[in-house]
Amino acid sequence: MADVHQKNHDYHIIDPSPWPFLSSMGAFVLALGGIAYMRWLNQSDLHLFGINFVGPWLFVIGLILVLYTMYGWWSAVIKEGREGHHTRVVALHLRYGMIMFIASEVMFFAAWFWAYFDVSLFPNEAHQVARAAYTGGVWPPKGVEVLDPLHLPLYNTVILLLSGTTVTWAHHSLLHNDRKGLIWGLALTVALGLLFSSVQAYEYMHAPFEFKNSIYGATFFMATGFHGFHVIVGTIFLAVCLIRAMRGAFTPTNHFGFEAAAWYWHFVDVVWLFLFFAVYVWGGWGAPMAEG
Repeated sequence: MADVHQKNHDYHIIDPSPWPFLSSMGAFVLALGGIAYMRWLNQSDLHLFGINFVGPWLFVIGLILVLYTMYGWWSAVIKEGREGHHTRVVALHLRYGMIMFIASEVMFFAAWFWAYFDVSLFPNEAHQVARAAYTGGVWPPKGVEVLDPLHLPLYNTVILLLSGTTVTWAHHSLLHNDRKGLIWGLALTVALGLLFSSVQAYEYMHAPFEFKNSIYGATFFMATGFHGFHVIVGTIFLAVCLIRAMRGAFTPTNHFGFEAAAWYWHFVDVVWLFLFFAVYVWGGWGAPMAEG
């Protein structure tokens, strides 16, 4: 008599999981708390159903729930891989999913670049009266000092390009079963990611323009700021891979978790190169540069 539980296909049918529900609830609470906190920041008497939506606690609860779900869900995926459920077909579909995710991230940045190029290429648009008033009909806007692209931005460009080589070194070492090279390559990549974020934070603190009351500042901080957020996410992604590698995870034939992190990091590198030349170099051409 045939065993009804015997697996006769290359797919993995997962057991009932709470993570999709928890992730959707966490995202909802996170968005609700964040929007309420920003929208009614200066109103201390706003209550709904006895809940004070002004304080950040609702946002914090949503963030904790999202982070807990991420940890639990990805831990379950790692466990599935260790148990042998990631067959060639499943691994291929995981790669398809990562490719689609990166493609969606490309579209995400396309929106910010669209906004930046729209205002920079058409600073005196006849149908945008307020835009002409803010820009003075030129780009960069009149009275705006820009950052020297050959100072901290170029320094950060070198950092990210170097990090791309170290993560490639780590991948090459893994393929040749060089555990020491894998760990050192990942450690250097994480260190370079932290250095990039530190330099960008310093740059933001000393920027000669602000986010508010400035089209240049708004488009600059939205584009570079979201990239900086992706660098932080990628650094955490690689740090988790480093911890797993130090614990003996990943083999030359089974290492999709690290491969996905490397893809994501290379995507972050490419976006920064486009940002560097479009925003820092071309976008600030001809404007006075801030000292220091």
